[in-house]
Amino acid sequence: MPRLTPISTRPSGNNGASLPPRAGGGDDGRGRGSGNSMPNYIPNYGERLRRARMGLAVAMTPIVMLFISFTAVYLIRRGFLSLDLNDTAYIQTWVPVRLPWTLLLANTAVLIASSITIDLARREITREAALAPVQSIPGISLGDERHFPWLGVTTVLGLLFLGGQLFVWSKLSAGGFHLVGGTSSSFVYILTAMHGLHLAGGVLALLFANFAAALRRPVETRRIVVDITSWYWHCMTGLWIYILILFSFAAQ
Repeated sequence: MPRLTPISTRPSGNNGASLPPRAGGGDDGRGRGSGNSMPNYIPNYGERLRRARMGLAVAMTPIVMLFISFTAVYLIRRGFLSLDLNDTAYIQTWVPVRLPWTLLLANTAVLIASSITIDLARREITREAALAPVQSIPGISLGDERHFPWLGVTTVLGLLFLGGQLFVWSKLSAGGFHLVGGTSSSFVYILTAMHGLHLAGGVLALLFANFAAALRRPVETRRIVVDITSWYWHCMTGLWIYILILFSFAAQ
């Protein structure tokens, strides 16, 4: 009886090397197989964070340009001369504003303190996000870590700063400097109100971050929110210091 020799069904290339296996069909390059009903795609939070920071930089550009424009008008108007028809002479119409510097400096200290606390919150959430993969490993415990509510403290300080600004405006009004009372006082109100409005947007972002933490949102999502809010808050702090320097050199 003749012997049957088994024939290999594996294709081979040069030197008998087998061809590499084909990749599963339908893979879109993100780890999704065609036969897998549960996608194993992991969001790239690092890329999301970079895009969010870039978006913040783009959003801050028109804000900075707006304040630069108001600064230019402010300085030009500071040296504006008008003609007094009664005396046929040029007189300077700018009336110096007596600013409550004690209150302004106290508000500045509150804002700087809030900038420190929000940076501590950013560092804490960054550390928590870095340890999250380790904590997910079975059998590994890092112990119970206490988290200080830095976001809550920053929110309170931000509201305290806005309340302090309202108190500054009341002092200005009591001193005879009103929003429509003169060019110099109008610029003081406009610049501080614009800053307060943008800072209020940062407070809303802080409230959102606090709610996200209370609702146990994913740590990386909360990290992105806190990181962007932190950098925005630092920009508002620097912008406020810039406004104070402008007032000290040009408002008096």
